[in-house]
Amino acid sequence: MDGRPVLVSTQHEDPTADLVVAELNRRRVPVLRFDPGRDFPGVAVLAANTHQGGWSGTLTVGSRTADLDAIRALYHRRPSIYEPVGSGQTALFAAKENRRGLGGVLAALPGCLYLSHPQAIARAEYKPAQLAEAVRLGLPVPETLITNDPVHAKEFCAQQPTIYKPLHAGSYTVGGEPAGIWAARVEPGEIDDAVKHSAHLFQAEVPKVADVRVVVIGDRVLCARITAPPGVLDWRSAYGSLSYEPVECPAEVRRALIEFTESFGLRFGAFDFAVTADGAWWFLECNPNGQWAWLEDRAGLPIAAAITDVLENGECPA
Repeated sequence: MDGRPVLVSTQHEDPTADLVVAELNRRRVPVLRFDPGRDFPGVAVLAANTHQGGWSGTLTVGSRTADLDAIRALYHRRPSIYEPVGSGQTALFAAKENRRGLGGVLAALPGCLYLSHPQAIARAEYKPAQLAEAVRLGLPVPETLITNDPVHAKEFCAQQPTIYKPLHAGSYTVGGEPAGIWAARVEPGEIDDAVKHSAHLFQAEVPKVADVRVVVIGDRVLCARITAPPGVLDWRSAYGSLSYEPVECPAEVRRALIEFTESFGLRFGAFDFAVTADGAWWFLECNPNGQWAWLEDRAGLPIAAAITDVLENGECPA
């Protein structure tokens, strides 16, 4: 049996990663799970040395130790950011050193398979790059404006039904509770000088009849059609009222998505499409580390097994 471990780098509470860890455990693949941003320095200790093949040494988390030159794969899921421990310039300096030290070693493990390299994930998170690549690959893409100019924004919104959505779906809190910023319709009269304060993404609204979440793992493409109640623009705002159906991916879309992930150096991507009455799939975005756990149950998609196939063997079986 191959005793090389899989590193799972994510937050302590991550139900999505839990499914993959459980599948790795079921297959008796050794796992070392940790959160670099919270565990280092502290319960995690790094001792890395250069050698001809790259980095050697150890990563110890609590009572478990992994040899850096014997890591089978890294699943860079959603680790916490490297936060300063304490206050002042010394703490800020240490946090930056931790990110570039531990993070740099994790990005340069010899012989390690990455279910998407951390740097590839970071590059693929930029929506302008995603939209440009989707256009290049021939996918239908809604007309899009990115601007901090209220005049251009107002003109764009006056030309067609328009939605606003954030360029980055980060985590936010309102009154101490987790919150999200959903896509929302915007009228020309709502545009004011506040647009000047940051980049804004405006997009022509697609007259959709459903959405599709597509999960690409290696060369496997798994799709779930998502139907929301009438009037719901962003299905993420109505999880309790959605219906799901596994569907096949159109051949031309599948080809484009495989090429998309390869062009960004990804082995995983969660894509969102809007589907119109004529059956066209309109590309909206790619989340290179998107959520998928709920689709295991609701749509019956074997995503955890497919990810584990890559982490265990380097590829999905045909």
